[in-house]
Order: sequence, then C-alpha cells, then structure tokens
Amino acid sequence: MRSTLTLAAVLAAYYLLPLDSAFTAGTVVVLVLGVVLVALLLAWQVHTIMASARPGLRAIAGVATALPFFVLLFAATYYLLERSAPGSFTETMTRTDALYFTMTVFSTVGFGDIAPRSEVARLLTTGQMTANFLLIGVAARFLLGAVQEGRRLRGIRVPGDEDGGPPPAR
Repeated sequence: MRSTLTLAAVLAAYYLLPLDSAFTAGTVVVLVLGVVLVALLLAWQVHTIMASARPGLRAIAGVATALPFFVLLFAATYYLLERSAPGSFTETMTRTDALYFTMTVFSTVGFGDIAPRSEVARLLTTGQMTANFLLIGVAARFLLGAVQEGRRLRGIRVPGDEDGGPPPAR
C-alpha cells in the first residue's frame, strides 16, 4: 500500500509542480544528485530488507518505491531540455511524452516516434541507459542478496545453501 501511495504522490508531483525553469548545468547537477539519492534509497532498502520479517515482499516494495523516483527524475529532465532547447527530440514533448520516452529508454524497447536529436539529448539518454544497467543489474543483485540474507537470518532455507556452510559475506 505504501508503494502505491508513493507512486501516486510522485506522479502527482511530476504533473502538478511547475517545471518551468530552463535546462542548465544546474539541471544536470540535480539529475546526478537525484540518481545518487535513488542509490542511497536502494542502499537503505537493502538494510530494511535484511531486517524485515518478509524480505521478499520488502524487496518488491523497495523497488516499487525507488523506480518511480528514478523514472520521473529523467522524465522531468527530458521535459525541461525540450522546453529550453526545442528540437532536442524528434517531437515536441509534453510531460506525458517525456514520461513515455523515459519508459521507452528504460524498458529498452527501442525508439519509435520520439528519439533524441541533439547532442545534449543523446548524452542524457546515454546516461540514462547506463544508469538503467546499474539499477537493473547491480541494484537487483544487492536486493536479491539482502532477501537471501534476511531469510537466512530468520532460519528460512535459502536455495544454494543446503550444505549448511558458513553464512554469505556481507
């Protein structure tokens, strides 16, 4: 329930907050700081997963909380870029178009109707693709490890640990 409320709040903020500032170097700094905050949120989630009575469920809630922040951070950046430098993308973008483009990049389905045209847009898109790999690969590994460790701490059998060997290193 908390994840659903978080998603609703973040979406409402994305659509309701005034995004009328120009795209500047400060925008890129905010984007980088936002990605760092998402990484810190995921690190905190790892801690809460290991301490949770239901680590698997807690991991799902953790992803459902962090992912909207990550996606909407990039969507807002793309929206500001298109407003400040029209023609950065193959189409003028509304907030919904920017969200659609961000999800297209995140899901790796490829570009269709909207694609980056300017160098800045291509650099930001490349940065998002890189961050996607990190979020999907590294974060997923840490979250899965936290689930396994949380289950091990509660005496729940963890696949691959049938020999009763030493606990995994933290």
